[in-house]
Amino acid sequence: MMATVVLTIAGGLIGGPLGAGLGGLIGNTIDRQLLRPGTREGARLADLRVQTSSYGTQIPKLFGRLRVAGSVIWATDLIEHRATEGGGKGRGAATVFTYTASFAVALSARPILRVERIWADGQLLRGAAGDFKVRTGFRLHHGSEDQPVDPLIASAEGIGLAPAHRGIAYAVFEDLELATFGNRIPQLSFEVVADPAPVALGTIASSIAPAIEGAALSLPVAGFSVQGPTIGSVLENILAASGGWLRSEGQALRLIEGDGAAERWPDAGAHRGEAGRGRGTRSIAAADTAARRVSVQYYDAARDYQAGVQQACRDGPGNRDSRIELPAVLEAPAAKALAAGALLRADSGRERRTITLGWDALAVRPGERIAIEGAPGQWRVDRWALERMTVRLECVRIARTPIAGSASAGRAVAAPDERHGTTMACWFELPPLDDTPLARPRFAVAAAGTAAGWRRAMLSYSRDGGISWEAAGSTAYPAVLGTIVEPPGTGCATLTDGIHHVIVELANAAMVLANADDRGLDAGANLAMLGAELIQFARAEPLGGTHWRLSRLWRGRRGTDPAIGTQRAGDRFVLLTRDTVKLIDLDVAIGGSVQLLAQGVEAESDVAPLTAPVSGISLLPPAPVQLRATREGSDIRLRWARRSRAGGAWQDGVDIPIGEQSEAYAVEIDAAGRVDRLSTSQPSVTIGAAGLQFPATLRVFQIGTYGRSTAATLTLSSLGEVP
Repeated sequence: MMATVVLTIAGGLIGGPLGAGLGGLIGNTIDRQLLRPGTREGARLADLRVQTSSYGTQIPKLFGRLRVAGSVIWATDLIEHRATEGGGKGRGAATVFTYTASFAVALSARPILRVERIWADGQLLRGAAGDFKVRTGFRLHHGSEDQPVDPLIASAEGIGLAPAHRGIAYAVFEDLELATFGNRIPQLSFEVVADPAPVALGTIASSIAPAIEGAALSLPVAGFSVQGPTIGSVLENILAASGGWLRSEGQALRLIEGDGAAERWPDAGAHRGEAGRGRGTRSIAAADTAARRVSVQYYDAARDYQAGVQQACRDGPGNRDSRIELPAVLEAPAAKALAAGALLRADSGRERRTITLGWDALAVRPGERIAIEGAPGQWRVDRWALERMTVRLECVRIARTPIAGSASAGRAVAAPDERHGTTMACWFELPPLDDTPLARPRFAVAAAGTAAGWRRAMLSYSRDGGISWEAAGSTAYPAVLGTIVEPPGTGCATLTDGIHHVIVELANAAMVLANADDRGLDAGANLAMLGAELIQFARAEPLGGTHWRLSRLWRGRRGTDPAIGTQRAGDRFVLLTRDTVKLIDLDVAIGGSVQLLAQGVEAESDVAPLTAPVSGISLLPPAPVQLRATREGSDIRLRWARRSRAGGAWQDGVDIPIGEQSEAYAVEIDAAGRVDRLSTSQPSVTIGAAGLQFPATLRVFQIGTYGRSTAATLTLSSLGEVP
C-alpha cells in the first residue's frame, strides 16, 4: 500500500485526478510485488536484547520507556590489577589478578531523557535509586546535536580523533570492575527513558516519516524501538499491529484507523441507467485461507521488559498461524487485544467487494473509507484501478476493534534490587585459629554494608603510616558484624559464663545469628571478636530490629583472656567464619601499626583509613596460667602452666606442643619499687623470701620465637599468705 499511496499523491500533483489514478495503478502493482505476505522485515525483538559491537550495526531510535542492549562503540583493553594475598608458615603467598575495563555503549539514534536501571548478565548493575552494585565510573550523553566529546575517550584517542557522537545517546563506563562477570565485559541492557510515556503509535510514525500525519492513530505504547531495514518496514509493522492504514491527504499521508466519516456509493445494480456505473461483485475467501491463530510478541512491562507473547485463536477450519513482532512495551491485556484485533481483521478481510464507478469517483483515494449501499458497516478502499474509462474500487470490510479482555503476563522473577549502603569494616590482628604457628603477623578484615545489597569492597593497606599503599584485592563475602550496645562485663576464661550477656547491634536487618550447642561450640561455632576479646556464644536472642542478646558465653578464647571485661559500648562485634573474614599476613614489626582502606562501590561509601596496632597476638605465645606460690623452707616456689599457640585442642591425653623454638620464661619480682628479673627454662622458679618486701607482684612471661607473651600476674600481700 505504501507505493500505491505515494504514487497516487505524485500523480495527482502532476496530472490532476487522472494522474492520481494512473499513479495509484502503478503503485498498486509495486505493492503487489514488494509487499507480498512473508516479505516484510521489521525490527526483531532479539535486536534489543543482545549487545553488539559489530561495525555497521544499526542503532535504534527509541521512544517512551524500554529496555535496550545497545552497541559497544568504543572500548579500552582490559586493565590488569594484581594483589598478593596469603603467605605464612605452611602456605605460600598467592598473586590475585583482577581486571577493569572502560567502554562506551550507543543506545539511541535520537535524544533521550535519562537511563534508569542497568542490567549486567541479567542481574542489576544499577538499581532504581541510581545506585551501582559494582564499582564503576558512569557518564551519560543524551544525544543532543551539540554534546561535547567524552573526556575519557578524548584522553585515550586524542582530542582531534575522538568523535562527539552528536545525535547519538550513549553511556560511558570508566574502570568497571569485572571480577563479578568472570573478568569480561558483561552483556548489558539499559532501561532508557526517551520521551514521557505513553507514546501514541501515530506520533512515532510522524516522527520517523515527517510526511505522515499520524494523530488519528492513537494506540498508546509505553515504549517503542524504531529499527529495521527501511522506514517503510517499520510503518508496516505498526500498521499490522494496530489495524491502521495510510490515506493520501493532498501532499501528505494520514494514518487512520477504524470507523469514521465515509462517503456512500451505490452497490451492485444501482443506477443501471448509467453505462458501467454501479456494477459490483462480492467474494468471500474460504475460512482456511485466514489465520486461525495470531501471536503478538512484545516487551512486557510487568516482567522487566522481557519478551512476552499473547495469542488469539478462533474456532473453525484452517491451521495457518500469523505472528506479529512488535518492538513495543505493552501490558499483557493490551497485547492480547492487539492479537484479537489482528485475528478479527484477518477473518473480516476474507470478504471483499469490488464496485465499478464513473469518472466522478476519480477522487476516491486508496485508504478512503466508504459506505456501500446495501452492505452493512464501512469499507476501506484497498486497491484502485482505472480500466476502460471507469474506476474500479476493491474494498475490504473495516473490522470493529474488539473489547480488551484480561490476560496474564506470567510469573515475573525480577532481579533483586537492594541498596549497597555504607561500607562497614573491621580490621584487627587475629590470634591463630588453627594449630599452625605463624611466621608473620596475621590481620583479619571483615566487611559488610548498612544495606543488604552490599557485596564487597576493594582493599589496600599501608605499612608506613599512609605514605604508600599496596593493593590487597577485595573483601570476602559479607560478614555479620556490628557494634556493642551493652558490654558483657567481667568473666572467667575457664568456665561457661551463664551470668553475663552482651547486646549487639548488627549492621543491617538482613543479618542473623543462630544458637549452638556445646558440641557445636567445641567445633568452633559462633566464634566472635568482641572488642579485643574472642568469645563464643551458645544462645542468640533477637530483640527486634537489628539488636540481639548473646548469652551463655565462652570467654577469652585463644589467649585473649587479658581483654575480658575491657569492652565498651560502640566497640566492634564480628562473627568469624571461614568465608566472611579475609586474612592477610604482613611483614611488620611488633609494636607498629598497619592502616587499611576499604573502598566500596560509591565514593561516599568508602571507609576512612582504619588502624590496627601490631600487638603480636598472632605470633606470641599466650600468657601462662595457674600461677601459684608455695613455701619451700625459707624460699617461695612459684609454679605455672604454660600455654601454646599450636595445638589448642587437647585430644591425645598428653601435653600440648610448645609451638616455639625452645621453652623459656622470664620472671619479674616487683616489690617496694624495685624490679628483680629471673629466667628459667622450666615452668617454675624459686624465689628467696629473705629480704623480700611486701606487697610483692610476681609476673611471668613465656618467651616465644618472636617475643614474649603478656604477663601472668600474682600479688602477695604478706609472706603469711603463701601456703
